[in-house]
Amino acid sequence: MNRAVFLDRDGTIIVEKGYLSDPDQVEWIEGALAGLKKLCGAGFLLFIVTNQSGIGRGFYTEREMHSVNQKIVSFAAEAGVAFEKIYYAAEAPETPSYGRKPSPQFLLDAGRDYGVSLADSYMIGDKLSDLQCGWNAGVRKSILVKTGYGQKLLQQKSIDLSLARISENLDAAADWILQNKETPEFQ
Repeated sequence: MNRAVFLDRDGTIIVEKGYLSDPDQVEWIEGALAGLKKLCGAGFLLFIVTNQSGIGRGFYTEREMHSVNQKIVSFAAEAGVAFEKIYYAAEAPETPSYGRKPSPQFLLDAGRDYGVSLADSYMIGDKLSDLQCGWNAGVRKSILVKTGYGQKLLQQKSIDLSLARISENLDAAADWILQNKETPEFQ
């Protein structure tokens, strides 16, 4: 079975721009590419799992989203990082959706289609729905990064994040995963 890291896109890998539709506005978060390179080099399969409600809300098209994704994939490939697949939910929040986070469906699909052991895999994101997606899928650990909306989420005292690992950014999350991937039990 393969190990994987599932990653939110906006606010985790690239700077949150609010309904990003222009590939020329893609801006990598500091440390994101370095973290991805470490994970890829350690043999983890990488997947992007993203809610793109801007499509369902009519703010941009699916084609524009694919252009943004292609820019991310191309830049990462130049650095030796490969994503197995980008899963996206295009529906608006109030619309029924197959895979909109916190649904674990895309992680379950990757488990089946790519031979991924979810119990040995990780979910990294900047929102509660990212963490819940990982928890709902039974990943080893959901990791909240303080980039994007992560810092604001930490300030909400009514939300229990005790099951999550908190990391400064994707690079720090990757370091933690690589240091703890063989540990039977950890915090």
